[in-house]
Amino acid sequence: MNLPPAILIMGPTASGKTAAAMALADRFPVELISVDSAQVFIDMDIGTAKPDAATLARYPHRLIDLITPEERYSAARFRADALAAMAAITAAGRVPVLVGGTMLYCRALLHGLAELPQADAALRAELDAEAARAGWPAMHARLAALDPVTAARLPPNDSQRIQRALEVCLTSGRPMSELLQESAAETPPYDFLQLALLPSERAVLHERIARRFDEMLLAGLDDELAALRRKYRLSADLPSMRCVGYRQVWEAQDGLITRREMRDRGIFATRQLAKRQITWLGNSFAAESLDCVAPQLSERVVDRVARFLSA
Repeated sequence: MNLPPAILIMGPTASGKTAAAMALADRFPVELISVDSAQVFIDMDIGTAKPDAATLARYPHRLIDLITPEERYSAARFRADALAAMAAITAAGRVPVLVGGTMLYCRALLHGLAELPQADAALRAELDAEAARAGWPAMHARLAALDPVTAARLPPNDSQRIQRALEVCLTSGRPMSELLQESAAETPPYDFLQLALLPSERAVLHERIARRFDEMLLAGLDDELAALRRKYRLSADLPSMRCVGYRQVWEAQDGLITRREMRDRGIFATRQLAKRQITWLGNSFAAESLDCVAPQLSERVVDRVARFLSA
């Protein structure tokens, strides 16, 4: 069966994803869907690097400005919203282009959400105590008896994953591999082109991150957060306020750190976020890689998509 095409553009922060997506919108009959857990928040514009009003008027993005900063948004809700948007775009004879760096959302979209049991602190303590006595290779052998498929892909000293797999087996009474296989059956009915915009030189990406954070500060990130705190009932532990940038500015506004520390911590946290995004892309996706620090990145994305759509 021929599946309708869909394009997924992923990459770390400051890798040029939005510019590439807009270049596609100039060339092909596509519509854009944001895959960004921070851009769902209304009034959080500067710190989320949300496209400005003029850009959004020319290049509309679905799944931007969905909820207030007081609310919470989940990967499950994103998946439902994204699939509904994709269906509407496809029905209109256009191609959905999903663009963003929230890797959990990308994975949820492509592979579904396994209904794994919640963490059980008491059981984890028991497993830790058992591992302290017997060692993690012995725990790995125990997992192999309960879930040989999962055990086969884990090294005997991977304590964190062995513990979680045992916890799932003992709590649910079923192998984790079986639960994940059921989730994989939820793969969306699309022919996906997955593109990962990754840096050949991380130093260049780090320079971009520092420059962009400074630009956010100059654009009024401090004032934006102050206005948010006046308008909404916010606390520092809300997901919106834990977004990189907002968290550091909040601490500075509360006098917990200096302005200089706020800038340094904001840049460092953004670089750490980019590192995690790059790791996700290397471990969890079968995406084609394009060098995000190479010249004419958008043109390269356009060329690859042209070949995909004409195939």
